[in-house]
Parts: sequence; C-alpha cells; structure tokens
Amino acid sequence: MASQAPLIETERLLLRSFAADDLNAHAATLGDEQVMLHIGGKPLNREDTWRRLLSSVGMWQLMGMGAWAVERKSDGRMVGHCGFFQFERDMRPSILGEPEMGWILDRSVHGQGIAFEACHAALEWAETAIGAESYPAIIDLENIASMKLAERLGFVRQGDAVYRDSPIALFRRPGRL
Repeated sequence: MASQAPLIETERLLLRSFAADDLNAHAATLGDEQVMLHIGGKPLNREDTWRRLLSSVGMWQLMGMGAWAVERKSDGRMVGHCGFFQFERDMRPSILGEPEMGWILDRSVHGQGIAFEACHAALEWAETAIGAESYPAIIDLENIASMKLAERLGFVRQGDAVYRDSPIALFRRPGRL
C-alpha cells in the first residue's frame, strides 16, 4: 500500500504528491468560479483549499490511494489534480468502499487533452495497484465536458444517483479494460 502518491510521468505531465508549495496554484484553480460551477457550485477559499490539499496527502497515508498533483512538464506549473478517493459519501446507490475517481483541472488547460492524459495514467496505475472490479465517478448533470471525458476514459453512465438530496450522474468504469 502506497503511503504517498507515486510519481507518474506522461508525455506532457508529472503526476506527483502534493507539496505545501502547491497551495497558491491549487487555490487559484479551486477558487475559480467557472471551474467550480459543477463541483459544489461555488469557489473555495484559501483555507478550504488548504484542507483539501491536506486531505489529498492524508488519503494516501490512510487508504493507499488519493489525488495526484498534475504538473505540466513544460513549465513546472501545477494545473490540477486527479485520483482515487474514499469520501464516505452518503448517496444512493452507495459507492462506499469503492475507489471513486475524480479530477479537477485549471481552466487554462481545458480542451487540451491534459485531463485525459492525467486520468488515463492514473487509471493505468490503478489497474495494478488497486485492481478494483470497477471505478465509480459522479458528475454534475450539467457538466457535459466531464461526462465526455469519463466516456473517453471508458466510463459508462449508469442510472442517476442521489447525492446531498440532488440527482447526480453516476458513471462506472470496469476494472482491467
């Protein structure tokens, strides 16, 4: 079981552990109203971003999985994160105990294939390190871009779920494609 995010290198990216120095870039992304429109509906402040960063680091130590900071190799800029989570979500149908996949990328890299490249690499890692039967992902019903990304990654839309008393799209990707 990994106690921190393993380093993964792709053609354009490094997927790596979060560091304290990532706070400014992470806060800029999670504080962007457009980025967060379909992820809770409101931007996060610096304090809440810091807590998210700490939770990403802690998830690796407790669960052997978590989020990677996604760094662009060309300029060393952190442009988002992706990974696998155990958020203990109270939702129907339940996904408790399953490695939920999620991603949030900075608006400056939307439409460049960065999210696909990062998530594809993370899924390849998961096939060996986690080896789950399937990987769920939940996506806001209006987040068409994330739904298209999920489908491109091999996720299939299931019936809608209910999370925090609202409908949400539930996608599932079979393990070991």
